[in-house]
Amino acid sequence: MSSAPAAEALTLSQLPLFPLQTVLFPGGWLPLRIFEVRYLDMIGRCHKAGAPFGVVCLSEGSEVRRVNPSAPPTGDSFAKEVFHTVGTLAHIESLERPQPGLMVIRCRGLQRFHINRRNQLPHGLWVADVTLDEHEAVVTVPPDLANTRDALKRLLQNLQERDPQSLDQLPLQPPYQWDDSGWVANRWAELLPAPAELKQRLMALDNPLLRLELVSDLLDKLGLEN
Repeated sequence: MSSAPAAEALTLSQLPLFPLQTVLFPGGWLPLRIFEVRYLDMIGRCHKAGAPFGVVCLSEGSEVRRVNPSAPPTGDSFAKEVFHTVGTLAHIESLERPQPGLMVIRCRGLQRFHINRRNQLPHGLWVADVTLDEHEAVVTVPPDLANTRDALKRLLQNLQERDPQSLDQLPLQPPYQWDDSGWVANRWAELLPAPAELKQRLMALDNPLLRLELVSDLLDKLGLEN
C-alpha cells in the first residue's frame, strides 16, 4: 500500500478491501469478527503496519465467500461479489485473538474514498486503487435542525444511564461533535433501522447539511425525534 506524493491527488494503491453488508461512516465505530483466511492475513498485516483498509458495502453477494453451485466447470466457482465504488477507510483501534483462526477487531471510520480500479487476488481478497475524499468541512447545525441533534443527545444519555459499565461498547463514542452537521447525521444514520442501500446513499452525499436534513426527515417519518 503506497500513497502518492503530497502535491498530487490523495490516492492509495492496492488498498485491501473488506466488502460488508453494512456501511461504515466517517467517525463511526465498527466491530468485526474475522475468520476467513483471506481476511485474517490482511487484517494482521494492516494492524502490524498501522495501515488502514477499505470498507465497502455489498450490493450483491455475501460477506462470507461462498461456492456458486451453478458455476461452469471452468472459471471462478465462487459466488459473485458486487460492491459500491464509494467506501470508507477503516483504522484498527483494537485487535484480539480469542482462539486460533479468529480475530475480533474494533475499527474507526476515517475518510471516504472512490474506487478507480479494483482487482480480486487468487485467494479472494479484493484490492483497489482509490482516490481519497478531502476531510468533510464542519458545517454548524442550523437552528431548524437543532431538534435532530438534541434527540441524539437524549438517546446517548439514555444509553449511558441504562448501562454505565459498558460505555466503550456504545455506538456513539467521543469526541462528541454536537455542532457538526455531518457528524450528527452520520451517527443517526448508523443507528437508523434503514436498509444498507439507503445508508450507502447518505454516506456518499458530499453535502453534510443535506445529509442531516434527509436524516431529520427520516426520523420524523419514524417518529423518533421526540
